[in-house]
Amino acid sequence: MSTILSVKELCKTYIIKKYSNNVLRNVSFELEEGDFITVMGPSGSGKSTLLYTVSGMDSMTSGKVEFNGRDIGSMNRKDLAKLRLNEMGFIFQQMYMMKKLCVFDNIVLPAYQAGTDHKEANKRAEGLMRSLDIIDISEHSINEVSGGQLQRACLCRALINSPKLLFADEPTGALNSKAAADVMNQLVNANRSGASIMMVSHSIKVAAMSDKVIYLMDGDIQGELELGKLLDDSELVSRERRLSSWLMEQGW
Repeated sequence: MSTILSVKELCKTYIIKKYSNNVLRNVSFELEEGDFITVMGPSGSGKSTLLYTVSGMDSMTSGKVEFNGRDIGSMNRKDLAKLRLNEMGFIFQQMYMMKKLCVFDNIVLPAYQAGTDHKEANKRAEGLMRSLDIIDISEHSINEVSGGQLQRACLCRALINSPKLLFADEPTGALNSKAAADVMNQLVNANRSGASIMMVSHSIKVAAMSDKVIYLMDGDIQGELELGKLLDDSELVSRERRLSSWLMEQGW
């Protein structure tokens, strides 16, 4: 497998008045095609900043980030936007759906923006919605559906352009346990279908479904735990126990 995301000596510093805040400190890691990694750590450790920076949504202070061999630090804003639209997918805890559009139109919009034929884009959106069991809410406004349905719609939107890499920032943080399980099962299915995933989460139950966990503390990687692919749900309890024990060793 080839490396889809290469991060080397990544630093991110915010300057507020005369004070500097070093949010990321020389972070280095690689994500291979087909990987599913979770970034964990205490609040304020730089998890979300790391996700936004490596995806090109935020600028880096120093270091190097390569996506499929392309240096995103040298790309202009227009090219970065095109890269994110065509080759990356995003799921956020806040969901960021457009209130004036129905669920279906929110999902299909990125495909239209990417120049996909509308008939093909509609067919793709319908297929994704059927696979996630939300086809019945196609014409609903986003205020008329549950949080779990809305997050599954966000997953459909993130997958509509068949991204090479899917970024998920606390995708289950605002959901109840059943809705969270549904979303995570779909993320695992997307990974099994070929999408690489980089996720941020506070949940041991959620993180235990990924292949590898990176522990971030004060903007620096303190450790990595290889869990391997989740082959069967019967493995979850033992994976959660292993992850919980490892996190305690990291100072969780």
